[in-house]
Amino acid sequence: MSKPAQKWAVQTRTTASTVFAVIAVLAVVAAFAAPFFVSRSVIQDLFFILTMLVLAQNWNLLAGFAGLVSVGQQAFVGAGAYAMFALVILAGFDPIMALPVAGIFAALLAVPTAFFVFRLDGAYFAIGTWVIAEVFRLVFAQWKVLGGGTGTSLPRGTTHEMVGVPLVKELFDVKSSAAADIVTYWLALGLALATVGFIYWLLRSKRGIGLASVRDNLQAARSVGVDASRLKMIVYVATAFGTGMLGALVYVQTARISPDAAFSVTDWTAYVIFIVVIGGIGTLEGPFIGILVFFILQNLFADYGSWYLLILGLIGIVVMLFAPRGLWGLFTGKTGIQLFPIRRRLIGGQLTTSSREDTHG
Repeated sequence: MSKPAQKWAVQTRTTASTVFAVIAVLAVVAAFAAPFFVSRSVIQDLFFILTMLVLAQNWNLLAGFAGLVSVGQQAFVGAGAYAMFALVILAGFDPIMALPVAGIFAALLAVPTAFFVFRLDGAYFAIGTWVIAEVFRLVFAQWKVLGGGTGTSLPRGTTHEMVGVPLVKELFDVKSSAAADIVTYWLALGLALATVGFIYWLLRSKRGIGLASVRDNLQAARSVGVDASRLKMIVYVATAFGTGMLGALVYVQTARISPDAAFSVTDWTAYVIFIVVIGGIGTLEGPFIGILVFFILQNLFADYGSWYLLILGLIGIVVMLFAPRGLWGLFTGKTGIQLFPIRRRLIGGQLTTSSREDTHG
């Protein structure tokens, strides 16, 4: 009689993640339907939350999963935004149609940028990305046809006539400006879903395993055949694409741009780092927690001027001291709950059909 064989399987899904998946689907449906039952101001707040979430997830992929701590992601926000303005003003593009092209432009800029910054490590890499962003700001400030150092606005009525706005205006019976807000909100929601979905897929793939090994021990990863340089380049260019497209979308909504605003290290990188660190760096769930905390703090303390930044800094220090893995890291460390499970578990103990026949035979 042969020894019963066991059927083994690798599993990442958990009970918590299954329940969360159902809740997430319902939440997404409610989010798409939000313009039907909430005010315009709420739609604008949701747009802000979604755009910051996209930036945070991209930076988290770069720093938390690839170990590339950048303080220059504003370079791609500004590049994507200026590319969109150039396409609309100089080439007559519809702003919505210009979004993917703006993302591609930012991704193309990331290739030569990587040639320089990838020669640096640690703090030098971070400083190098900030210097590159400042170079971009100075270069785009010389673009006189787009306003130079003072910036420019989209042609009057451009956002009122872009794809989807007339239909939404008729559907909701609202003004063109409100319809444009709804369209950009839906686009932000779609981009957020695509970003989270792409990162989750990447981390669960073979490249995700390689990425984790590169982050944890570069030399060990290379010793087992992981192409660290290629993985880092993929992540760097992918985050540049997502960040550039997001930057273009933000400035479709605002309809005005200037170099100082588009390449602001505070708005597009410092706040994003705060969100990720507070929520939990290196986790997909962390930025969701971080953006909610940031949004609440912003509404509570934004009127206090420089004290607002001081309060954010103090909260960041306290969290890093008492919860180095962020609020989500603290929670999951005590409960073991993961909403986006990435770790693989070996499940076994089930007899195969042939095993049962052998056992009874």
